[in-house]
Amino acid sequence: MAPTRFFLRPVFALVAGLAIVSAGPAQADTTLLNVSYDVARELYKDINPAFAAHWQRTAGEKLTINQSHGGSSKQIQSVVAGLEADVVTMNQAADIEVLVKNGLASADWRKAFPHGAAPYSSATIFLVRKGNPKGIKDWNDLARAGLGVVVPNPKTSGNGRYTYLAAWGYALSKGGNEAAARDFVAKLFANVPVFDGGGRGATTTFTQRGIGDVLVTFENEAVLIDQEVGGDKFDVVYPSISIDASAPVAIVNKVVDKRGSRKAATAYLNFLYSPEGQEIIARHNFRPRDPAVLKKHASRFPAIKTFTVEEKFGSWDAVQKTHFSDGGIYDQIVVKR
Repeated sequence: MAPTRFFLRPVFALVAGLAIVSAGPAQADTTLLNVSYDVARELYKDINPAFAAHWQRTAGEKLTINQSHGGSSKQIQSVVAGLEADVVTMNQAADIEVLVKNGLASADWRKAFPHGAAPYSSATIFLVRKGNPKGIKDWNDLARAGLGVVVPNPKTSGNGRYTYLAAWGYALSKGGNEAAARDFVAKLFANVPVFDGGGRGATTTFTQRGIGDVLVTFENEAVLIDQEVGGDKFDVVYPSISIDASAPVAIVNKVVDKRGSRKAATAYLNFLYSPEGQEIIARHNFRPRDPAVLKKHASRFPAIKTFTVEEKFGSWDAVQKTHFSDGGIYDQIVVKR
């Protein structure tokens, strides 16, 4: 498939790592903290004031919404360690399951909101240097000797974890067995020069530090680079197959019960499914669930063949145990790099 080309403006700094940002009135009757993953920060900068206005109209309360962003797995560990998130908005179910295991989220969290509690999805794509000088077209190209592949650390970042799983699934889709998939993923990750903690750090490494030949990231991140990083410097390549990166959400029971914020927190997550929320989601180049909104923005979302984690790997729990637990396949691969 030919690259999709973006035309970009001059470089502005991208802030990586965890940061907490407020959205809403300075003085508020209620506050919420949304702990989220790295590349969703701009989305929630728009969602939060929209919901604050909605809450003011419907509940008659002023509301301040704080947002915290970083590598998804790091973020979840912060919540487990005591960061008082009312809600979490992650990019993989495995992180929310960590909350369940620690008694912080309900075991049936997927049933609390529509679409398995995932109000939108994305897909993993490639960002290459302008003109695609290395001729990168599909996953097999990323395993070529001498290529620099920029990917965040799968141990701390859902973005990196999806890349790892997408590459493994690609190998299986080509008729390979588990041994062949492992060999392919090992070759790909041998080409990673540096592991950033989250997706935004990986973007900075590729776009501003000039490291690597290809950045593997979420579809929406590539468009954000078009808008904020700038310059006529990059092309987007859609691989032949990708992974469905659904973004799940959950209430943190212990916190909302302590703070009395359950009503506002539940309304906040439900707002993501509203026509207004879905419109904001689409504008930020995440794939919305609402069919009408998706159709309206169809030009933003090229057709791409995807598979889910469940289809290729059985479950997120199995993925975590087999691939990403301490001493798992990922650790074994990285040690041999």
